Amino acid sequence: MDFFHHNKTFLLSQFFIFCMIVVVSCRGPVYKPPEVEKLTDHFSRLSVNQGYNVFFGGANVRMTNNGSSADLILDKSSGSGLISKEKYYYGFFNAALKLPAHFTSGVVIAFYMSNSDVFPHNHDEIDFELLGHDKRRDWVLQTNLYGNGSVHTGREEKFYLWFDPTLDFHDYTILWNNHHIVFLVDNVPIREVVHNTAISSVYPSKPMSVIATIWDGSEWATHGGKYPVNYQYAPFVTSMKEVELEGCVRQQNTSATSTCFRRSTSSLDPVDGEEFMKLSQQQMTGLDWVRRKHMFYSYCQDTNRYKVLPPECTSN
Repeated sequence: MDFFHHNKTFLLSQFFIFCMIVVVSCRGPVYKPPEVEKLTDHFSRLSVNQGYNVFFGGANVRMTNNGSSADLILDKSSGSGLISKEKYYYGFFNAALKLPAHFTSGVVIAFYMSNSDVFPHNHDEIDFELLGHDKRRDWVLQTNLYGNGSVHTGREEKFYLWFDPTLDFHDYTILWNNHHIVFLVDNVPIREVVHNTAISSVYPSKPMSVIATIWDGSEWATHGGKYPVNYQYAPFVTSMKEVELEGCVRQQNTSATSTCFRRSTSSLDPVDGEEFMKLSQQQMTGLDWVRRKHMFYSYCQDTNRYKVLPPECTSN
């Protein structure tokens, strides 16, 4: 009887370990990033309705908490989106997002800047794109940018996140000035694009709107379109709050950037402030950690796609 009890206990323990392995492998490992400066603490958080208007899919945009937050919904009828009330030339732009859980293949959630409405053939763009997953695999975070209509050269980099983005809100931030573009997640830099001679011709250079959307990317988003959106799991809801829109606001009736003004009276200027001209040592440590542990694709390493890599890939 003792022998049977011992073997039963052993088998149960092994089964428990197996279950834990399955859960971890499905959800992916969770890591704690290095400590970094919290740049988001330097600027005021706005209610969503203070900074944004409905962009499209109005019936699928739901303001919550008296407009301080919003839900963006994708269902069979439509996706949805918000667009900033102002256009900005340089600045610091943030949104706290919580993503839909469960089966989200083909779903794309984007937080980005663009001026394609004003410059359809010569537009600039700076993108965060969160790509849904099949089964229980991780969300993928993709970053990209275009300048002066350079859409034929994709500058994508892809990452796995170090947390479950469906359980709570996390900050996604774009810092854009004349010195560099920095993509940050929870204040940790994940990518820096330095404004140098090699990339100057395609560096975003014109005022842009800030946009948040959820939409159907079945044709490409999940494993190259292998897994389309399954609307049996709809509606897909992403929640947004605590937005930050700090930068040069383009004055109405002019495209001249010299007339821009600051919305905030903060003494820290994300356009010219010394703190925002280059990454600190602490931020560089965070950037290196993300890129070593969590980045799994960079266009600068894709020699199948580019027989001659874009110039900025070989300029350092």
